[in-house]
Amino acid sequence: MSSLRSKVALITGGTKGIGYGIAESLLQCGVYVAVTGRTEKSAKEAAKRLNEFSNDSVHAIGIAADVRDYKSQENAVKQVIAEFGKLDVVIANAGLGHFGSIQDLTIEQWQETIDTNLSGAFYTLKASVDEIIKTKGYYISISSLAGTNFFAGGSAYNASKFGLTGFTQAVMLDLRKHGVKVSTIMPGSVSTHFNGNSPNESDSWKIQSEDIGELVVDLLKMNPRTLPSKIEVRPSMPPSK
Repeated sequence: MSSLRSKVALITGGTKGIGYGIAESLLQCGVYVAVTGRTEKSAKEAAKRLNEFSNDSVHAIGIAADVRDYKSQENAVKQVIAEFGKLDVVIANAGLGHFGSIQDLTIEQWQETIDTNLSGAFYTLKASVDEIIKTKGYYISISSLAGTNFFAGGSAYNASKFGLTGFTQAVMLDLRKHGVKVSTIMPGSVSTHFNGNSPNESDSWKIQSEDIGELVVDLLKMNPRTLPSKIEVRPSMPPSK
């Protein structure tokens, strides 16, 4: 089992939800963490909360970065290297969803979904790939069961997540010859603020963000010879319809 202590992780969209849950789990394992958000305020506040939670010498930093902008992702990676000196783990987590019939979906909604969920993951890896090759690190994308199961009203979201799943699997083949591991995690219903939801007791049946964090830790600790490249995750007991 690999030790994670003193490794360095960059998590996009890490100010809340799944990204924040992953950051908490990694800090508990002694990983230095950088979380990004679209605004400096949200990124710094998330880092502050994480540092209050951490009881170790490791710490988190917050970086304002928009995954839709490649230069912004390059700058985020430069800040991580300047702060921590290396980069071992990259989590492409930032995402959003616009849902509705193709008759109602706007051009702007389509573009924002693809730019964030698919191009954003590409920009994140493209900006960091040289650094994680240096450390023989790990790239993980957070896709969705919507990346393999289509549904009415999901044309933009399905397209982005089907694309993200395929992108990540192809990248896995590109990078494993460099000693870099690549996985995509495909959750079902997760209790987050996604799509305007406010997590509450009625979400108790759903996957929790810390569950995804635990899964990420398990992946990072796995023997280097073994690679779970695509992981589907579901609530074990969803409510009956």
